[in-house]
Amino acid sequence: MQLKALVTGANGMLGDALCPILEREGYILCRTDIMAQDGILKLDVRELSSIKDSVSNFKPDIVFHLAAETDVDKCELDKDHAYKTNSEGTKNVALVCKDYNIPMVYISTAAVFDGENENGYREDDMPGNCVNVYGKSKLEGEVVVCSLLKNYYIIRASWMIGGFNKDKKFVWKIVQLLKTRKEISVVTDKLGSPTFTKDFARGIVKIVSKCKPGIYHCVNKGRCTRFDIAKKIAEYLGKKDVILKPVTSDAFPLPAPRPRSEVLINHKLLQMGMDDSRRWEDALKEYLEAAVGQI
Repeated sequence: MQLKALVTGANGMLGDALCPILEREGYILCRTDIMAQDGILKLDVRELSSIKDSVSNFKPDIVFHLAAETDVDKCELDKDHAYKTNSEGTKNVALVCKDYNIPMVYISTAAVFDGENENGYREDDMPGNCVNVYGKSKLEGEVVVCSLLKNYYIIRASWMIGGFNKDKKFVWKIVQLLKTRKEISVVTDKLGSPTFTKDFARGIVKIVSKCKPGIYHCVNKGRCTRFDIAKKIAEYLGKKDVILKPVTSDAFPLPAPRPRSEVLINHKLLQMGMDDSRRWEDALKEYLEAAVGQI
């Protein structure tokens, strides 16, 4: 018997990676997103009645909740929007999953931690003292999922890489700058765990199919700075003539503060002998080789 999965945020950079993998695993999908297009139904997770209708009509066996506002600065500038999307939207999905007794997968972030641990956070480390609204709103989502449901998977990522033409994050920005600049300033005082959407999507499916409900970290191996990533991008794209200038975050004043460390450790997967994640450098190289003509 094939399982049916409803996916929110299916039109995003993670949805692009996860949905094909779910289909290859035999799932029948209902793709939804606030931005409807061919094969993707419109669903605003801020509207409880819409979620109820979607679940009632499709009758999924599991819900993968990817929909979120991930623009960190937008969250800081529009707190109401951040909480309505990331906290209340998640609560709405959890309430419907509870009513229909459906397992829920909630994608979360390293930003739920305070950012002080440069060695990396495990799943049993206590989240809190988030430095920005984005992290606070995502943590509220975690809290509501844990309080409403027993059968849930909260899976955290760190610095997301992927999305091709939908990539609006750091890697995409550096690729664009390398096309036109001879010198690029890049920060050295923030640490993270790059998370390739393709690898993360595989990890999500593996965790849901083989692990007990709970909280999991699923990132690529290794930690690095933004400067380290930029150096690798320049190397892989053959941009030897571009000078990368190391600077601190003070050089780029932004609306939202960033955690000093967003390093995660896949501790649970390691303990179970299931952490087959590759190095972030290898994942980045594969992404750039596939994306170089698209972004």
